[in-house]
Amino acid sequence: MARLTFRNEERIRKRADFQRISRVGAKIQTPHFRVTICPNGLSHSRLGVTVGKKIGSAVQRNRVKRRVREFFRLNKDALPGSSDLVVTAREGAGSLNFWQVSEELKGLFRGR
Repeated sequence: MARLTFRNEERIRKRADFQRISRVGAKIQTPHFRVTICPNGLSHSRLGVTVGKKIGSAVQRNRVKRRVREFFRLNKDALPGSSDLVVTAREGAGSLNFWQVSEELKGLFRGR
């Protein structure tokens, strides 16, 4: 059961980390998200989520972040290991439910 948690060491919080990943990482886009992937040299993957004010109110932005974190928590095994992932919400992401978010992000990692 412990692998289904979202531990503190699996989170990206520092601005310098976000900037490094953005500069070095490979970018993949979907209609509502941009995902930047960068190797991290750790034994686990880490996730960072950014949602700009264009997405909507604070309630909508926080809802998008919760849904992306939940997708990461439930699908850690299917995601690339030992990498940093930064998910940036794009226009329209605030109107998606969890299942739509999940299907859109799963489509990115099926081919990897």
